[in-house]
Amino acid sequence: MDKIDIKSMSLEELSESFKRDGLKAFRAAQVYEWLTKGAESFDEMTNLSKDLRSALSEKYFVAALKIRKKYVSKIDGTVKYLFELSDGRLIESVVMKYKHGFSQCLSTQAGCRMNCSFCATGKGGLERNLLPSEILSQITAAQKDLSIRISNIVLMGMGEPLDNFDNTVKFLRLVMSEKGLNIGARHISLSTCGLVDRIYDLMELDMQITLSISLHCPLDSVRSSLMPINKKWNVDSLMKACREYTNKTGRRISFEYIIIDGVNNTDECLFELKRLLSGMIAHVNLIPANPVKGSNSKGTRRAAEEFRDRLLKNGINATVRRTLGADIEASCGQLKGKEKQ
Repeated sequence: MDKIDIKSMSLEELSESFKRDGLKAFRAAQVYEWLTKGAESFDEMTNLSKDLRSALSEKYFVAALKIRKKYVSKIDGTVKYLFELSDGRLIESVVMKYKHGFSQCLSTQAGCRMNCSFCATGKGGLERNLLPSEILSQITAAQKDLSIRISNIVLMGMGEPLDNFDNTVKFLRLVMSEKGLNIGARHISLSTCGLVDRIYDLMELDMQITLSISLHCPLDSVRSSLMPINKKWNVDSLMKACREYTNKTGRRISFEYIIIDGVNNTDECLFELKRLLSGMIAHVNLIPANPVKGSNSKGTRRAAEEFRDRLLKNGINATVRRTLGADIEASCGQLKGKEKQ
């Protein structure tokens, strides 16, 4: 019989499972607390008897990540992790320090099949989806390693969260649980390249998380060359879903926009963005492009700032993302690609 992934279980599910095994409910609470603290094995759960720990290890497994490499920025203290999964696959995660606390960028897949031209992760394709426990373990591993509490998370690391929909949603429920890490919905952002059908599915769950859309260009001809997903769901279908999302949830959408100088910061792009976002609760987050091997993407902070100023003059709320961890290749996919060279 295959062992059960205990860290992907809610406290309620764990309690029910323990009850079926004839164990008392408080035992489930004890184990759940250990898992939340980042325990990587049942042997660490010292308030359980040796016999109980042995019995649990025969039925369940604890998902744990190995820190393969760790880099700390000398510029701003950003920490970049290269984690190794139990099957040897590699994922990345980044911890950033802000005035409001620590924020962590999480991966939801090992690799990605979206193949966006400017993204290092997609160059190697999709290896597999992460389990809810493996997404959660990125947080508990970082908290344990750095002796900090993560207060904000962004699902913007390796992979497309909505392409791993069920596991991502299960993770969100786990991380928001008051008995778990208790990170509030309004402290969570989920970034998608635009899987329109899954945006509607997410909308129905009525979670108060922030939805970020990797837009990068409002013109279908250009966006399709940058992001193959646009050939399936074009800009109009994506924006229709976004408007319905904001209308239903009342939440502002953040549109991620990597500046590729001379490609998506033209007057035509500006006017089309203005048309698409008119009357919408939205914010445009401009990002200078990172150099990616095998990509012709070129972007500078100055070009991003100039486009921001033009957007603001046209009544579009826009900012340029603060660059963190530039000296440690903190954009996801860069470190893993370097490791495989």
